[in-house]
Amino acid sequence: MRPHDYRHHTHFPPPHWTGRRRAYFRGVAFVFGGMTFFMIAAIAVAVYFIATKQPHEFRGGILIPLCGLPLLFMFIASLIGRWGFRRFGSPMADFMSAVDAVAEGDLNVRVREHFPGDLGQLARRFNHMIAELERADQQRRNLTADIAHELRTPLHIIQGNLEGIIDGVYEATPEHINNTLEETQLLARLVNDLQTLSLAEAGQLPLHPTRFLIADLMADLTSSFSSQAASLGVDLQTEVSIPSIELTADYDRLNQALSNLISNSLRHTSQGGRIFIRVSPITNNQLQITIQDTGSGIPPEDLPFVFDRFWRGDKSRSDRSHSGLGLAIAKQIVLAHGGTIDVESKVGEGTMFVIEIPVGYA
Repeated sequence: MRPHDYRHHTHFPPPHWTGRRRAYFRGVAFVFGGMTFFMIAAIAVAVYFIATKQPHEFRGGILIPLCGLPLLFMFIASLIGRWGFRRFGSPMADFMSAVDAVAEGDLNVRVREHFPGDLGQLARRFNHMIAELERADQQRRNLTADIAHELRTPLHIIQGNLEGIIDGVYEATPEHINNTLEETQLLARLVNDLQTLSLAEAGQLPLHPTRFLIADLMADLTSSFSSQAASLGVDLQTEVSIPSIELTADYDRLNQALSNLISNSLRHTSQGGRIFIRVSPITNNQLQITIQDTGSGIPPEDLPFVFDRFWRGDKSRSDRSHSGLGLAIAKQIVLAHGGTIDVESKVGEGTMFVIEIPVGYA
């Protein structure tokens, strides 16, 4: 399945923000104007007292310049006020309007980022935060649609088979019963995978770390998939550079993650192909596990989405034997162990998953 595109058309201050900016400007102008009025009044009083205290012969010479001081102060204050509002007042009005828009559910809103200094940095961080909220909201909507799609097919098959048996269209033969049972098993597997993924993404996946040899884990994986690989005509090989390396991790969960990756490689590697699993230390505390195949590869435009829920290389979804959650679960299990996972691929040449995981998990 090709994931949904999370990018949406964003918009900058809409027309109704102008009214908000004007209201904000009136509030700032009222406060600043009041302060200016009192300052002018104080200067006028000071000018009056200064003028009246001077000898009579000097009053005419200084009275006119002193009377011009309030006007000069008003002019300077207006320039400072205009500059201050453009630099601080207008951006804050935009931020307040954007916050109101987000509170009303508009996650497409953005603020302009051309402001200098800290305001520009604040604008960029604000836009990034809203973009992440928008992406999370879109993922939630897509997840609901994807789950409904995945559940619809097996439910329809189960319903059709049971109605056919009840109406006498189908006989209650072992074949029809087994087909219905397989669909219920598919549903159960999908629900279990969704539960595992939800717990992992919420950081609540229970882990039971133990100390074990990584070579033992590789041996179990080889034993589990050797028959399937042989039946598909795929050469499955493993290599542990230092067999005595021990790893502290949840054995079963790590086995599940690697099994999902190997299963994915087997599905996309044709007869005569090869899957090579290699384990080698990076540092004393870091281990690298690579799973490389010679399969069909992943198109570059799909690479950013391979770990998303319900992603499948088969765009037609003709293969219903797996839930499309395997890679997403593998990633979350690796992350839960404090590790990282990445993918490299070229169409027609194969795919390589690279896992880096700490040797000692706490």
